[in-house]
Amino acid sequence: MRTRFQHGLDELKEKLLRMGGLAEQAIERAVEAYRKRDAKACQAVFDGERDINAAEREIDELALDLLAMQQPMAVDLRFILAVVKINADLERVGDQAVNIAQRVLDMISSPETEVPVDIPRMAETVATMVQRALESFIDGKAELAEAVLQMDNIVDRIKDEAFVVLVDQMNKYPETTRYSLDVLLIARNLERIADHATNIAEDVIFWVRGADVRHGGAHYPS
Repeated sequence: MRTRFQHGLDELKEKLLRMGGLAEQAIERAVEAYRKRDAKACQAVFDGERDINAAEREIDELALDLLAMQQPMAVDLRFILAVVKINADLERVGDQAVNIAQRVLDMISSPETEVPVDIPRMAETVATMVQRALESFIDGKAELAEAVLQMDNIVDRIKDEAFVVLVDQMNKYPETTRYSLDVLLIARNLERIADHATNIAEDVIFWVRGADVRHGGAHYPS
């Protein structure tokens, strides 16, 4: 029974890593759509959402099966619970990529406008957060997960700066309002992806150390 259970845990990890790859691909396609104003890349994001949603259901079902199979030891229980939560965050990363693609389609239908915001640079930081959060899960390294938490501050700062300059541009040049608003919403979508990467990192720390570090806490089970 234990061997079968361990095989199930290995399969769960493998499936989650595939889910992570789909989420990373969604980010990459959404950013490509923005950079190139490419409607085909937007459609690729929309098409990929189906795979992400299917993978989410598959992982949840396997996790529930493992919980029903036997009473896991503490570390295994934390692993399964972490996977369920990470799975949900990865699905939401896919949702945010879809939101970005929808905004890009709106931008394509508007006259192109120069905006004083480096969305690709922000997206690169966000994608790195997701990648490192998944790496921390693969390797079971809480230290790498902690580094992801620190990067969230960088993304928050970029988004705040984007808000200031874009609102200023909309006030000065009202004709750019629609386009600038789309860019602002994309920046917010990227910030939310960073939040999901942070959640993943926190779940890895919970799994590895048994510590709840959400909301700045560091609570260890007794």
